[in-house]
Amino acid sequence: MSLLRVENVVKYFGGLVAVDNVTFDVPDGGIFGLIGPNGAGKTTVFNLITGNYKLDKGRIVFRDMDITGMLTHRVVALGIARTFQNIRLFSNMSVLENVLAGYHCRMTSGAVAAMLRLPNQRAEERRAVGRAMAELHFTGLGSQAENLAKNLSYGNQRLLEISRALASDPGLIILDEPAGGMNEHETTALVDLILRIRNRGITVMLIEHDMSLVMRACEHIVVLEHGKKIAEGTPEVIKSDPKVIEAYLGSEDDDI
Repeated sequence: MSLLRVENVVKYFGGLVAVDNVTFDVPDGGIFGLIGPNGAGKTTVFNLITGNYKLDKGRIVFRDMDITGMLTHRVVALGIARTFQNIRLFSNMSVLENVLAGYHCRMTSGAVAAMLRLPNQRAEERRAVGRAMAELHFTGLGSQAENLAKNLSYGNQRLLEISRALASDPGLIILDEPAGGMNEHETTALVDLILRIRNRGITVMLIEHDMSLVMRACEHIVVLEHGKKIAEGTPEVIKSDPKVIEAYLGSEDDDI
């Protein structure tokens, strides 16, 4: 069953075709990889899905709802969360406060209730803190809750972004190069975390240059090159596909 469908999507930047008629389905409940060389259009596709960019042609459907052109905050409220290739945290806020920001879309108390500290608002705030702490413990950051985000190691900042995304209660979490800057030990732990996220029933969509991570974690992979889809299938199919090998390693003519 498809959770997300990207259908004939096109995105131009001036005269450049960044995404060229790309179509794929993300199955519900699995780990889906979107890979390709630098400049292939992977992050652009993510930005189109999450509403950060407006597509020029095509459509995007999530849970049978057309979300084409939908504003980012509405996409999050529907159940799509993401992390970023370049870490985006509130660096001078605590780790806990960063995760609470992710939960904010699920809170219903208004400004008046917050100012008056009404019972319902206080109860909702306690639930928010409980959910945020649960996500921090899930990613291994529970002991860091009171630290400032900027004081975390680079690897833990990556985990904090994932914690914040999980706090929004997503059905689909999109991870843009989550292993970037991580050492081998941290990457191994990240693979375990991604599998545990999947085991919670959350679909994972992954951009990653670390091919060993992709092959260990992903169940289905789409490969882009120059904005076009050149291959799709299981890790076993992808790693032996001549078009994929040429895209990553080049052809003999290129070498000449």
